[in-house]
Amino acid sequence: MVKLYDGGVYLVNGQEIVPEAEAAKVEQMTGKKVCPEEAGKGTIAYSILKAHNTSKSMKHLRIRFDSMASHDITFVGIVQTARASGMEKFPLPYVLTNCHNSLCAVGGTINEDDHMFGLSAAKKYGGIYVPPHIAVIHQYMREAMAGCGKMILGSDSHTRYGALGTMAIGEGGGELGKQLLEDTYDVAYPGVIAVYLDGKPAPCVGPQDIALAIIGAVFKNGYVKNKVMEFVGPGISTMTTDYRNGIDVMTTETTCLSSVWKTDGDTKEYLTSHGRPEDYKELDPADIAYYDGCVYVDLSSIKPMIALPFHPSNVYTIDELNGNLVDILHDVETEAAFIARGRAKFTLMDKIRDGKLHVQQGIIAGCAGGTYSNIVEAANMLRGKSCGNGEFSLDVYPSSQPVFIDLTRKGYIADLMTAGAIVKTAFCGPCFGAGDTPMHNGLSVRHTTRNFPNREGSKPGEGQMAAAALMDARSIAATAANGGILTSAADYDVWGNVPAHDFDDTVYRARVYQGFGKAQPEVSLFDGPNIKPWPELEPLADNILLKVCSKILDEVTTTDELIPSGETSSFRSNPLGLAEFTLSRRDPEYVWRSKEVDRTERFRVSGGNAAEKDPALAEVYKVISTIPGSEGVDVQEIEIGSMVYANKPGDGSAREQAASCQRVIGGLANITQEYATKRYRSNVMNWGMVPFHLKGAPDAFEVGDYIYIPGIRKALDGALSDIRAYVIKEGKATEIGLYIHDMTENEREIVKAGCLINFNRNRKNA
Repeated sequence: MVKLYDGGVYLVNGQEIVPEAEAAKVEQMTGKKVCPEEAGKGTIAYSILKAHNTSKSMKHLRIRFDSMASHDITFVGIVQTARASGMEKFPLPYVLTNCHNSLCAVGGTINEDDHMFGLSAAKKYGGIYVPPHIAVIHQYMREAMAGCGKMILGSDSHTRYGALGTMAIGEGGGELGKQLLEDTYDVAYPGVIAVYLDGKPAPCVGPQDIALAIIGAVFKNGYVKNKVMEFVGPGISTMTTDYRNGIDVMTTETTCLSSVWKTDGDTKEYLTSHGRPEDYKELDPADIAYYDGCVYVDLSSIKPMIALPFHPSNVYTIDELNGNLVDILHDVETEAAFIARGRAKFTLMDKIRDGKLHVQQGIIAGCAGGTYSNIVEAANMLRGKSCGNGEFSLDVYPSSQPVFIDLTRKGYIADLMTAGAIVKTAFCGPCFGAGDTPMHNGLSVRHTTRNFPNREGSKPGEGQMAAAALMDARSIAATAANGGILTSAADYDVWGNVPAHDFDDTVYRARVYQGFGKAQPEVSLFDGPNIKPWPELEPLADNILLKVCSKILDEVTTTDELIPSGETSSFRSNPLGLAEFTLSRRDPEYVWRSKEVDRTERFRVSGGNAAEKDPALAEVYKVISTIPGSEGVDVQEIEIGSMVYANKPGDGSAREQAASCQRVIGGLANITQEYATKRYRSNVMNWGMVPFHLKGAPDAFEVGDYIYIPGIRKALDGALSDIRAYVIKEGKATEIGLYIHDMTENEREIVKAGCLINFNRNRKNA
């Protein structure tokens, strides 16, 4: 089904894969000498990155993007950050969409206050504003902004438009702030992995099935982590661009940096039908292109898939699951018990009735599921049938009003509604727990992007536990037609009758505010009682003392666990209000611990004796004075902050609040074995926290212990490979080994400044 090559490969004439060890074969075929460095310039990714790189080196990229996009749980903070740093107008097209808090269902006026802030910002600084319910962020960008050879930066992790020939990257708000200040996105040249698509998908197989098969093959081994996935091969031409979009958006779940696809006539037709023929150009790898690895996908062998809780990589074919229900579901129940930690109970065995698995909810929504072709296929399945009047329910969210309008005109919405499906407007809520939370102990099957623990909206801390599995819209529709019994799309023969999509942008012309290049400085930003500026943060001291406030030994810690999604998103414009939820689902005592440390540090900064605030520090300071080189250190000049240890944090969302929430309540550093994603590590640095790695196991410290790191500012100016640190406990100092992976010069200065805002202010005032 999916094969991973061990080592690099050459792609010859876009068709033949030749392992690097067989380079002589390439020379024989082409009559040309080859080497990886030169042939690596033949990838599509190289040409796009080179065109957007402002540095003289292709090894150390400094990228400027063509446009950017944010939604209503990120754009307020980004604008506030850039504004505090001196921004006067948006220097590139910046799209502000309203698809996450668009229901305005929690917290009174605060969601609509954010929306009006966004509109006022678009007017004041010259932006593009997409009102609530008009389109989800990524569908609007596909329909209106993406184009061949472009690069787009977004503050949502699923910023992926590779199927339209656009290299798009999802990052935290700090990186968007840099672009607004006309700075660059700095990154080492990434590895490029070929995703070679061969064969043709069966009619019952949808884009989510292919995406899940790839995720299952590459996530756990990190095969494409922080690399670019470049889709090539003859299988591309067997799929429409709308279908390709559904595969492409899920590449985020592989932890890759970005994606891009070979373009063809169907790409051209998509862009032309969306009124932008000038945005098409043919993108092909060179006759000889070198890739750092290859994912070979035989499309014809892929079957309808399911990703069981609690990760998109927990994949099985639906047939495999149905044939081994007890064994497989028992493993999921065991994982659920570990996640709940006694606070709630989740069971699956009780959902097996007469040897079949009954699910309680189906959702087809968002940038992955809510596309035109997915919904047409679901309607074809459900036409003349019924979802039943039992516990199972089906909700369908078209991804944009133009998609909704065409589906309505062609009768597909009526087919869905008469079958009992509830059709709603463009909204991302089911993807992150802000809409359609299932009942306690319920199992939802969703064509959305993620199924992390409790991302569907349940709260174990309140005794609630539910879960989501990911499936393609076709199998969800088949399950709905079967009254909620888990059913593979392969059991039906109704697929493939999808007429061309007739795109009508009248609603965009009527409702979207197009302000790029038309900044109105006199406009005042709309304010609301929940919209708060970022608090002042101090620069990094020469010597720091970290109190361990949480220690997480899970294999991976998601951003949903660092700062929960769902109803907490209503507080994304209130840094201190949101911070109250930090690690609340994983370590409920963390916020209290960190705030205690923060109070001590604030007392110290105000001139007080920190040991008076925290008597344990008196003994800690005594031990520090015995450490070689620290004998004469003024302990009152040691900065005190909280620290989180996690083995591998940051899988998932790009939201910068996963880092900023730690920072604003006293966070000063993370210590990890590795960071799950580049974007979370970038967020940590942009918010002035030191991104440490630990040499060896975390056996020397526990929650409540202190870790002293002398000379940290000097260390940040050095090689970063060996940083002295000491665990202070039981009256003695035990040395541990810390290091930091390479940082750019600006990243080092940002951390020393205390955060990106301080760094920008310092530059402006220099």
